[in-house]
Amino acid sequence: MLAERNRGYFEAKNILALNLVSSPGSGKTSLLEKTIKDLGKDINFYVIEGDQQTMNDANRIDQAGAPVVQVNTGNGCHLDSDMINRAVKELNVPSDSVLVIENVGNLVCPSLFDLGEAHRVVIISTTEGEDKPIKYPTMFQSSDVCIINKTDLLPYVDFDIKKCRAYALKVNHRLKFFELSVKTGEGMDAWYRWLKESMSI
Repeated sequence: MLAERNRGYFEAKNILALNLVSSPGSGKTSLLEKTIKDLGKDINFYVIEGDQQTMNDANRIDQAGAPVVQVNTGNGCHLDSDMINRAVKELNVPSDSVLVIENVGNLVCPSLFDLGEAHRVVIISTTEGEDKPIKYPTMFQSSDVCIINKTDLLPYVDFDIKKCRAYALKVNHRLKFFELSVKTGEGMDAWYRWLKESMSI
């Protein structure tokens, strides 16, 4: 019920809420940093950072130029709708903004909790196995977008993008894919276009 209240609030204020989910080290924070730096003049970004401990990621987002609230979950393995509700009030997110929720790095627990987001974006990197979508199907079933990051490493790792996409589509045929490298910038334009289209910019 609280997730639905969050969703209604976001829709009423034209706030595009995105829930970024992935295993640790896939590049969620780096993707967010670059996106904020490149699109910050066109889009008002507000960020909720979820981690068990530390302010490390929140500090990085602050330096990138976006208002941010850090939520430390302690022994918890995910964010929940109540945490989001309180963080949004603290951030005082205005209308016509993008709220990015960077969830705790985990492909299991966060898949079970609706936060009120408009889109769930799952990120997988080429340093992980291409079979992640069928090993952790609930996360991919519940996501709208799949970003395959670190494509610059493809010549050096044993990762088959075609297989990864096929596995992901096997569990969710509606997934929209972006293949990119945050490090080199390759493929980021398509991700940016989708963000702008989602905000009707």
